[in-house]
Amino acid sequence: MAVQISRAFKDISLSFTRSPITNDVVSLRNEDAIKKSVINLCRTRLTDRFFNELLGTSIEDALFELVGDDIGVTLEEEIKSLLNNFEPRIKLTQVNIEDSIDENGLYITIRYNIVGLPFPEQNIEFLLQPSRI
Repeated sequence: MAVQISRAFKDISLSFTRSPITNDVVSLRNEDAIKKSVINLCRTRLTDRFFNELLGTSIEDALFELVGDDIGVTLEEEIKSLLNNFEPRIKLTQVNIEDSIDENGLYITIRYNIVGLPFPEQNIEFLLQPSRI
């Protein structure tokens, strides 16, 4: 099996804040850039991206559904499929979704390894809540 060697990754920050040193838009590098990309992919709704209607998940829509075990399993499979298809820089190891009744949302945990870079396993945890209550 051939080992893939990657180069460094760099993205711009979507906050569009200025760097005090370079007076340019702040950039994200390597694991921070990939982490932001994974979160953005998970938060993208289906049909939000023109000309690529398969990119996205129904997580945001599920926030307004009744919470149940079947919704968590369905969303986990959606996230796995999405990240395997649209984020080639990672090797996914785990996706877990739990309902958070106290905070009225979904608690999402994603674990992955970065392909070709010697970083330890990455862990992303975030809570999605409906913006309308």
